[in-house]
Amino acid sequence: MSSSIDFLGEPAKRQNIRAWEWLKESKVMALGWTAMRVWVGAMWIQAGSSKLWGAENPAFLHNNGAGVAGFASHGTPAYSWWGHFLSGFVVPNASWIAILVAVAEFSVGVALVAGCFTRVAALGSLALLFTYVMSGTASVCAWYALFAIVVLVMWRTSSWLGIDGLVASYRQHHNGQLFTIHLPRGRGAAGIVRPAHKAA
Repeated sequence: MSSSIDFLGEPAKRQNIRAWEWLKESKVMALGWTAMRVWVGAMWIQAGSSKLWGAENPAFLHNNGAGVAGFASHGTPAYSWWGHFLSGFVVPNASWIAILVAVAEFSVGVALVAGCFTRVAALGSLALLFTYVMSGTASVCAWYALFAIVVLVMWRTSSWLGIDGLVASYRQHHNGQLFTIHLPRGRGAAGIVRPAHKAA
């Protein structure tokens, strides 16, 4: 063997086990992934709407973000450097960060339930959960994170029953209508550009 690469092989040529591929592509499992996506989205909508219009509204949209300031200053951060970030940046800017948190939670929830920009919404969900866990809140964050990771990894089927799936289906059905150039017989004739419709 000329090198260790020859011994290990090419990473791009490695194949996943069939069960894993089935989990990612199965329309049956898509129902399960969709249920996870909708559940996480509904939880975010509940949390965000409570901050925007519900009982938590005064602590987030008013009173200079007292909810965020109190949480950041009295929480138990996972690391000292994160504690310095909370006290040095989050607390002084709690008023607009509280609004950002409320809007972000609600927006992520709506996007997940609708299956719109699913991967971005799942990443946003993980980003929110990261900040909460780092700030000392565990609660149900582990379940939220697990479901968000599943939705992100299985994005082809987890977003199949949603707006992303409809957009992907539309694009698949219209990809056959490519533009081609048809040149008439004879020299000097101008080419005509016409859509080549997909054969039935």
